Amino acid sequence: MSYIENTSINFLLADDHSLIRQGIAFLLEDLPFDTVILQAPNLQKTLELIKANPIDIVIIDAHFPDGNSLSLIPEIREINRETKILVFTGIDENMHALKYINAGANGFLSKLSEEEEIKKAIIKMKEDGEYISPATQALLMNSLRDRKVINPLFGLTERELQIAELYSKGHGNLEIANLLDLKQNTVSTIKKRIFDKLKIDNIVELVELVKNHQ
Repeated sequence: MSYIENTSINFLLADDHSLIRQGIAFLLEDLPFDTVILQAPNLQKTLELIKANPIDIVIIDAHFPDGNSLSLIPEIREINRETKILVFTGIDENMHALKYINAGANGFLSKLSEEEEIKKAIIKMKEDGEYISPATQALLMNSLRDRKVINPLFGLTERELQIAELYSKGHGNLEIANLLDLKQNTVSTIKKRIFDKLKIDNIVELVELVKNHQ
């Protein structure tokens, strides 16, 4: 049963850091419209509150101790297609904004933004239903010309992607060679090509890329 009124703009602030939630709540109180503010410290509570209340705008971090909000965005969309989602995070906008937009978020904002930019983004979310920063607009334009802007894994061949996924699961060169019936030096050569294409230097970076783009 809902316990929020429908006469105000209903916000859900989802972040595992209470100081961030309190800071956004403080900014919301300074905006020229009535707000009702709910808060969630994790993904599970976020879902519970969205299911129980008519949330207008969710302001959500990218990463929580119990998971990545990227996987939650489609679930929010299924619960209420009218709910607008603003990802407010410290992760690199140039690397990550498009995958969140592609997943269904209506906006992406860096926690490094100035107070006025945060207010502007929230007002845009209320009035237009979206907030696309100049940096993300440029990424969107580039993505029309190059799919790798959205997902760098798109630049890999089928075999390279297969091997990248095996590396990300903890397999070594010899294991991969045995699994795919390849020579070990062939796997090493493909690994170098993968690193060159993705502009990375080690397996840790590869694991992170695969995790963030699948």
